[in-house]
Amino acid sequence: MPDLHKKLKEKFPDKAIEIHNHRGDETAVIERGALVEAAQFLKTDPEFDFNVLMDLTAVDGLELKWTPRFEVVYHFYSFAKNHRLRIKVRICEKDAALPTLTGLWPAADWFEREVWDMFGIRFEGHPNLKRILMYEEFSGHPLRKDYPYNKRQPLIGPKN
Repeated sequence: MPDLHKKLKEKFPDKAIEIHNHRGDETAVIERGALVEAAQFLKTDPEFDFNVLMDLTAVDGLELKWTPRFEVVYHFYSFAKNHRLRIKVRICEKDAALPTLTGLWPAADWFEREVWDMFGIRFEGHPNLKRILMYEEFSGHPLRKDYPYNKRQPLIGPKN
């Protein structure tokens, strides 16, 4: 294994908060403000060459009493190098926003919209941040741990 998480820590020593490699899954937690810079590096540096954003999701740590409450998780892959890396960015509930990565990986468009829809995490600079799974009139974000499971939603009908 190429120890990509360690190399990322060397490149961004003050911005990579923690790193680990559990069962071959290399992970780096980076500071929120370093996301775009680190993502650009991961895509363009020949040693990393991450040409695919495989997935982007979020985790709500409310019941685990995480501070900050959310982690946004990015999974990158390189076809040329056949390696992968997970990047996590922690963000608080009061300012649940990150910059978009759609300019680097167009696939981020749909992933970011899904995270917005389900968790309410905004992606600043996103070209079309709107609901993707729930209807526009839906109130709230259903994958948040404090979303009331029995909440009644407004009924919608055909638009005339």
